[in-house]
Amino acid sequence: MPSRSAVASALRHLAPHLPAHEFAAVVDHARDSPGLRVASPENAAWLSLVAYARHTFTDYDALLAQGYDRDSARFFVADERAALLAGWGVQRKLGERE
Repeated sequence: MPSRSAVASALRHLAPHLPAHEFAAVVDHARDSPGLRVASPENAAWLSLVAYARHTFTDYDALLAQGYDRDSARFFVADERAALLAGWGVQRKLGERE
């Protein structure tokens, strides 16, 4: 499991303009997610950041509740999420399945 400080360091590099309260939530998510226990700090930070942005700042969950499948819901929120990540200083581009 990546240490909290390692994930935090990776996240600072990845999203330098992420607000402090959002930063803590993303690090907590990375540390609490069973699926990220074997991930590198960089991957844990990235996957947590992308998931946090998708679930917290977009209509992704509402689209799922309306019956859209995951891929369709992700497609509909992709531009909004990409703009949010860019605002946080993220330079990495979202993959097709992210």
